Amino acid sequence: MKNIRVQEKSADIGSLALDIGAQARPRIGATECLIEVESAGVNPSDVKAVLGYMPHAVWPRTPGRDYAGRVIDGPPDLIGKAVWGSGGELGIRRDGTHARYLVVPAHAVREKPANLTMDEAGAVGVPFVTAFEGLRRAGGARRGDVVLVLGANGKVGQAAIQLATMAGAEVIGVERRDRPYIGHASGDVTMIDASAVPFDELVLDMTAGRGANIVYNTVGSPYFERANRAMAVRGTQIFISTIERAVPFDIFAFYRGQHTYVGVDTLALDAQDGAQILDTLAPSFEEGVLKPFPIDGDFVFDLADAARAYQTVFRGVANRVLLKP
Repeated sequence: MKNIRVQEKSADIGSLALDIGAQARPRIGATECLIEVESAGVNPSDVKAVLGYMPHAVWPRTPGRDYAGRVIDGPPDLIGKAVWGSGGELGIRRDGTHARYLVVPAHAVREKPANLTMDEAGAVGVPFVTAFEGLRRAGGARRGDVVLVLGANGKVGQAAIQLATMAGAEVIGVERRDRPYIGHASGDVTMIDASAVPFDELVLDMTAGRGANIVYNTVGSPYFERANRAMAVRGTQIFISTIERAVPFDIFAFYRGQHTYVGVDTLALDAQDGAQILDTLAPSFEEGVLKPFPIDGDFVFDLADAARAYQTVFRGVANRVLLKP
């Protein structure tokens, strides 16, 4: 049985210091579960943690935040259950999911929807938890709202679009080039090529000058100023990432527009927080209103090939990347 151990941060993505070796079956406490992992998503934050971009990360450790697997030890009512989960502390402050065995608190363990495969369930995690938490903190998308999603074809962007269209909102997506929306949606998604037209001006034209009630900005600084101009009065902009930390900020436009900014850091949401969000999402996955990301076998990696999986995510890829212990 194998796991990944990162002894210290790597200097760069080409020289990942991964120790892939045998993993003894861990002992668990009275309030814990032992899960045999069958599938684990690889997120950009997993790669950033390995590269040392997470200052509160504990070394050495096993990376990974998302998982699907089966309970093999713990409370009797959970043993044998097929489960899924995601936690901001996993792979950061305690050993994570890129391993054969995972130890998690029993109160954070949830059965996966029966209609999702293990691979599909293991890939849901961070993107949907992030999208849900951002929209929740923004007051939720509603029928009649205009939701503008910047980085629409990214994993969080796709999850946000699924949730917004499920709620009946009108959704506009923005990408850096002329591409159709590639994900699932419960309604129409109008796409804008940000390289061809000022998207803020087009959004205002499309909404008769009202603008977007919610801007889900998955990119951050490159779209910040135009996103502000695209917002409706009392609109909200959600941030989950950025390239530049400092951006020009027009305080006058902010208070005259009665705008709200929401920052989402899912590293602060532990496995129990993730479980509660998955509890909310599970019925919609079971009904087929929400869809898991498609799994392409070319982007499913064995643990022994984890360095290549991390490099694939770091360089940017449309597909969801999975590790299979």
